[in-house]
Amino acid sequence: MNILLRELKANLKSLLIWCFVIVLLIVIAVSKFSAFAGDPEMLKILDTMPPQVMEAMNMNAFNLTTLIGFYGIMFLYFGLMGAMAAAMWGSDIISKEERDKTVEFSLVLPVSRNRVVTAKAIAALINCILFVLITWGISIVAVQSYKPDQEFYQFLALEMQAMFMIELIFLAVGLLLGCALKKYKSSSSTAVGVILTAYFISIIAGMNENFEFLKYFTPFHYYDAGEIFRTGQLNGTYLIVSVAIIVICMIAAYWSYNKRDLYI
Repeated sequence: MNILLRELKANLKSLLIWCFVIVLLIVIAVSKFSAFAGDPEMLKILDTMPPQVMEAMNMNAFNLTTLIGFYGIMFLYFGLMGAMAAAMWGSDIISKEERDKTVEFSLVLPVSRNRVVTAKAIAALINCILFVLITWGISIVAVQSYKPDQEFYQFLALEMQAMFMIELIFLAVGLLLGCALKKYKSSSSTAVGVILTAYFISIIAGMNENFEFLKYFTPFHYYDAGEIFRTGQLNGTYLIVSVAIIVICMIAAYWSYNKRDLYI
């Protein structure tokens, strides 16, 4: 419990920064939505965009003059920011002990390495939950002037569930990198590299049918906003795949952290 509270306190500043960024994004985005709301003429602007870009950004699946359509497009940014925050928390919460030269303190505590990793993982998980809840809450407050209906609230709830699953996947990946990489300085940068690679793979898969097979290799395509809107639910197969990725990464993280030498 002491380790958990210590980690929550140590990561509070990072959580506040990420929450400030997402709140700012939502406020700016909703203010821009006022130019599209209920005005079909604004959609003519999209006609100038290349079809491949429209497909990759999922703009063909939504009507930008509606709240659901606008938030469907916004999910691209929510998912990316959630992934970045989760991966950074996961990798940094482990590697910072070596970076800050405090790993010796952790090693002399009367607890196993497994308990240390568990406490740190729970702290990062709490951050992810708070990040989603704040994104959800601010979104609801920000759109009240547009009188959202029940359908919007249901779609937003599904988006937040999808965002949370993306966070969990990259949190597990970040924890694995933080536990496994011997060079603690490279864990965060590697995590960012994995996220950007996965994101661009999803863009490429959406732009060209010849590369559609790539969607199976990126979590960003597991939770496609357009598909969520059409079906009204998260894809069960991809949920199972997501859980499998999380479990495998977590098992590998515990195993590697117990096996490797820590730099004091």
